[in-house]
Amino acid sequence: MWHDNETTVDYVNFRLVAKACAELIRDTGGEPISIGISGGWGIGKSSLVRMVASELSVDQKAGKESGDAKASKHIVITFNPWLYQGFEDARTALLQVVGDAVLEEAQNNVGALEKAKSLVRRINLLRLAQLGGEVAATIITGVPVGLIGKVVDAGSEAWKSKSVQEGLDVAKEVPGATKGLLDEAKPISLPKEIQSFRDALEDLLDELGITLVVFVDDLDRCLPKTAISTLEAIRLLLFLRRSAFVIAADDVFIRGAVRVHFAGTGLDDDVATNYFDKLIQVPLRVPRLGPNETKAYTALLFLERANRNGQIDAKDFETAKANVEARLRETWTGKSVDLAFLESLIPQENAELLGLMGLAERFAPLLFSASTVQANPRLVKRFLNTVFLRKTLAKPQNIDVDVQVLAKWHLLERCDDAIANALAEKVSAENDGKVEILREGEEAAKDQESKLPSPFGDKPFAREWLRLEPLLGDMDLRPILHLSRDSTIRDFGADELNAAGKELRDSLVSARTSNDALKQQIREAGDVQSGLAMARAWESRRSNRTWQKHEEILMLTEVCRIHPNAGPRAAALVSQAPVTQLAPGLVSALTDCDWAKDVLDKWTNDGETPEPVKKAIANARKQ
Repeated sequence: MWHDNETTVDYVNFRLVAKACAELIRDTGGEPISIGISGGWGIGKSSLVRMVASELSVDQKAGKESGDAKASKHIVITFNPWLYQGFEDARTALLQVVGDAVLEEAQNNVGALEKAKSLVRRINLLRLAQLGGEVAATIITGVPVGLIGKVVDAGSEAWKSKSVQEGLDVAKEVPGATKGLLDEAKPISLPKEIQSFRDALEDLLDELGITLVVFVDDLDRCLPKTAISTLEAIRLLLFLRRSAFVIAADDVFIRGAVRVHFAGTGLDDDVATNYFDKLIQVPLRVPRLGPNETKAYTALLFLERANRNGQIDAKDFETAKANVEARLRETWTGKSVDLAFLESLIPQENAELLGLMGLAERFAPLLFSASTVQANPRLVKRFLNTVFLRKTLAKPQNIDVDVQVLAKWHLLERCDDAIANALAEKVSAENDGKVEILREGEEAAKDQESKLPSPFGDKPFAREWLRLEPLLGDMDLRPILHLSRDSTIRDFGADELNAAGKELRDSLVSARTSNDALKQQIREAGDVQSGLAMARAWESRRSNRTWQKHEEILMLTEVCRIHPNAGPRAAALVSQAPVTQLAPGLVSALTDCDWAKDVLDKWTNDGETPEPVKKAIANARKQ
């Protein structure tokens, strides 16, 4: 299995970008710089940040090993505001992390140590000031001020309020926090204190001869309030000499957080975009994987697994990584990551790995083009994790199925679950698990001009998937569907539908209005078969259900009117509805159904149920 955490292991040639980013920071000559690394979820922002940090950490390590203070040019700090969310304000947390790092760096410099301690005291002062004027003034001077003074004099319980107690906790935590910084006869000027803090930090960095490099990651995991709070803290430290910030975030998320922060002010898109842009001097988007990178990435994941399992040794794996990195640097010249290249990475006598290299070469174009994956590294890993988990589950169940077959089927589930469900519905014990329409589709897909049968339609993905090796048309799909129960429940075994039940199931799937022919079919199928057909039809339409229209529950209402014993099963099915998606047109059709009474009562009492839906239920019950 593959974890999807950030990593410094480079499978997609990000190291070149990381080196360029690190070189930008090295070449600033002491001038401030801010770099924004943007990209969507799972695209590799955190990994790129770690690679840049590792490049700069080499300088820091070299300086410490040589004992040359000047050689240690960077203090590298990684700050994750998501970890502080709900526990501490992100602004004060960032300032504290910076202060602690600078203080540690100054421990062996007698001249700078006292300045570093003074800097920490200024940070503590800013932490106190954030609590508010009267609270901060009371804690700093020791004299109860304003309303707090009155509270103390009165002996009120309000003295135990959360904000005051937090301030006291800070004061206890940092004894002497403001010593030497305040003149008790003069009021505090917060803007002046902020500027004094910036000046003190800049002077200290200059004296130590180091550049402060702060990496801010996972900003787009935070709630809008925390994200904006972190950006405000960055602004406090930004554009100081000998400082560099590398901020990783999805810029789309940041724009959304800015809109939430300024809600009600009529903020337009340009202003929301400019807010982040004003903090960033060098915008850098994480490179998206192209077809060659997707092939290389998938192949290296297979080789990593083979290395863990002892199929190839570490030396061969490292050689393969180096060869892939070299090839990716040359793809602009026309050299590609093709099957011949991938097969050259492994011992030729290993048939299993040769098969996996072929799988990477065939599947990568679809992983790249499919809208549900788009070569997102995290999604590719999760896709492969599912495939190999199913392969692992196959062995104790005595199921012999190739990983390439499992991968092809899961690709269909991932990219077009409507087709996957339609094919699964046609799998039964009667036809030995083979689906004739699938075989016909694979034949038609060989000719680019041929029309594909239903349910494939004219989707480009469907045609490419049908042409992928291995072909599944003549294969028993029951083992594959059994292993895919983590996706949905498939019916091809127990409580089988008979011929009348299957015919009714298909009619219920396609029915949009009540009609006499459908009612007659329900009567002829009988109580048990009608109940089973209703449940199968309900599952078949799962992926297309919007919970908006009356026709979506027609299969339930029609069967239950003729066979009331099916009511409890229908109630269990309709109770699965996400209440926030309900529409009046759907629920009003249930009000005359005795079996739906408890479900309607539950929706009426649910605070998340939309008000129009509640009104529709109430109005229908009055009539």
